[in-house]
Amino acid sequence: MNTLALGPSWLDPDYLIGQFGLLGVLVVVFAESGLLIGFFLPGDSLLFTTGLLVTTDKLHTPLWLVCVLVALAAVIGDQVGYLFGRKVGPSLFKRPDSRLFKQENVEKAHDFFEKYGPKSLILARFVPVVRTFTPIIAGVSRMNYRSFITFNIIGGVLWGVGVTLLGAALGQIEFVRKNIEAMLILIVLISVVPLAVEFLRARSKSKKEETAGGGEGRGPIVGGGAPSTGQRGRHAKR
Repeated sequence: MNTLALGPSWLDPDYLIGQFGLLGVLVVVFAESGLLIGFFLPGDSLLFTTGLLVTTDKLHTPLWLVCVLVALAAVIGDQVGYLFGRKVGPSLFKRPDSRLFKQENVEKAHDFFEKYGPKSLILARFVPVVRTFTPIIAGVSRMNYRSFITFNIIGGVLWGVGVTLLGAALGQIEFVRKNIEAMLILIVLISVVPLAVEFLRARSKSKKEETAGGGEGRGPIVGGGAPSTGQRGRHAKR
């Protein structure tokens, strides 16, 4: 079945699993967790779909093994991202924009890391795009390695195992089993909500900054005109 009419078929979780099986799931999880090119991959919906298909016997791999392998792929992916960040360093912030790389994604991850500190490695797992760049930013910032690996493991397990088990749990509900296609489309839509919210928030912030900048630009002209007029008046009286 074709579950994703919202984008190219190779981004459809069901298509990826159907074509590449569990190996495809692990590769996507690894890439999205620590490779720059993985930010657009369907991590959340893919894990949910994996758990769902295991429960409905469409993916013939024990659930416990799927969870273990997914968690390992997520942890190793972040590890690679961290090492990449340490090696690349500040030059990452100077890299020009391209079709697959946007400087604003790095800046968002950097702000996220600065705001939440080490625990951002856990929180970022549940935020598309940010989860790809956060371990890289941790490497750029030269975060203490022991702290990094600790939060990396916790985040990888909570996200990888948690989302997979959620799909498996819902897959046991009869309504879900009878409407798998609709559920998969729903989870895809839910997974892009954080991106939509972030886009709208950034757009609103940009408009406010433009408005504030315009007001500041007009302020000195109006404010500066009055004193000079008064000053000329005093000179005239003299």
